[in-house]
Amino acid sequence: MAAGVMAPAGAVENRSGSCQAQALRELERLSPQGFAVYRAIGDKKFFTNWISCNRAQLDLTTAVHESVHHLSASKNGYYLIDGRVLPRPPGLARLAPPRLIASNFRNDTYVQTYLRPGAATSAADLTYLLDELNAYTHDLNVAVNLVSLSKPSDGSISNRDGLGALMSFVMKYADTAKQSNPATWSALKSPGTRQAVRTLWEQAEKVLASSCGIPRFGVNDRHYISFICNSANGDALREILGRSAQCPRSCLGTTSASR
Repeated sequence: MAAGVMAPAGAVENRSGSCQAQALRELERLSPQGFAVYRAIGDKKFFTNWISCNRAQLDLTTAVHESVHHLSASKNGYYLIDGRVLPRPPGLARLAPPRLIASNFRNDTYVQTYLRPGAATSAADLTYLLDELNAYTHDLNVAVNLVSLSKPSDGSISNRDGLGALMSFVMKYADTAKQSNPATWSALKSPGTRQAVRTLWEQAEKVLASSCGIPRFGVNDRHYISFICNSANGDALREILGRSAQCPRSCLGTTSASR
């Protein structure tokens, strides 16, 4: 098309629809678990609205991430990678607000978005901090599946950062509860809540470890992964899991992690 000539609206819409259809085909081919999220969501347009024509890999991970939130809300449970729905433990909203741990981390975009007062609901309610942990697990899982779609021009992308951040927040939340909030700590050790945290954490561990061999998959991921790997931070979570949290040490290598 000649420079300066605007494409008709119908042509733009057709081109957008065509590349969205192609992106969905790639998702189905490379990430059946990610495509299952598309199949499960009733509002298909909600999913496809996240997909543009120039960065299919990043847009598909975002579409899955946001659609997992949508599914979890509609099902009143955490929609897992294997398609099961994990019931949300009752009473999480009454526990100590996650914003209390914000000062333990440097004030980056994840802290500002998920822990600072007045930001996302995850700052006030553990229910939604766990919801973000689950969504970022799906996000990174799809990114790993779609790595063949990445281009050198993409540079370093922050796929690993989000999951590392949310895992660190959950670990610190448990540690802070054990040290200074007996009521919240007792609730975290109750059977239903313990099982929910354990299930979401184990799912996250597997996905994070699966990403370690992929270069340029993080920007500040090493900062959060180092926090997870520091055994001094994991005493409380160890009691909840019944074991030590796994350290994805290979993610700290110079070829797979950033600063």
